[in-house]
Amino acid sequence: MADAPARPRDFAAERAAMVAEVEALYAETRLETGVAAMSPAVRAALGKVERHRLVPPEQVSNAYRNHPLPIGDGQTISQPYIVALSTDLIDPKPGHVVLEVGTGSGYQAAVLAQIVHQVYTVEILARLAREAQARLAALGRHNVEVRIGDGNAGWPDKAPYDGIIVTAAASRVPPALVAQLKAGGHLVVPVGEAFDIQYLLLLTKRADGGCDERRVLPVRFVPLVPGG
Repeated sequence: MADAPARPRDFAAERAAMVAEVEALYAETRLETGVAAMSPAVRAALGKVERHRLVPPEQVSNAYRNHPLPIGDGQTISQPYIVALSTDLIDPKPGHVVLEVGTGSGYQAAVLAQIVHQVYTVEILARLAREAQARLAALGRHNVEVRIGDGNAGWPDKAPYDGIIVTAAASRVPPALVAQLKAGGHLVVPVGEAFDIQYLLLLTKRADGGCDERRVLPVRFVPLVPGG
């Protein structure tokens, strides 16, 4: 008797399970992060974005596991919990314009694009930028623009931004990103050296140009690649 054909993967069910796991982590870390629960907008975005279409083919089977995944060139895609939390921390609104530094596979940009008006994302590694752009276009995310360049410099031509998310660890907060943030806007950035303690920081820009800063939680990110 011939073997029965394998059932196709139920990515929607896997995605729903991932969202439930992320929600549980919010509850576990609420005292540390100051975020009591995932916002409805972020929950809806996480439940809609097809992460399996935004990872390399060899990682599709792992797409909805709540941990980082390698995407080549020594880079990773952040775990969904960190993607969700970073998004919630910048308090995104439908009319907002947001900058992402470190496009990677395009997943964080895709989540943001479900919520805000426009996403600009900078990636220094040309292959990753081109592949992310193609994946995002295939998903119909036409409110995301990808640029190959040094994320430390931001994207000044499109500034100011309502929010900025950095997806790689900087040794210090890049001054150019603070300069490109609107007053009242939020910047989320992991800061610390590679193989050392890193913290996810939340900076809120004041009207006088200074920033209020808060440590959110310890993290481990690949380092932000410096420009030439």
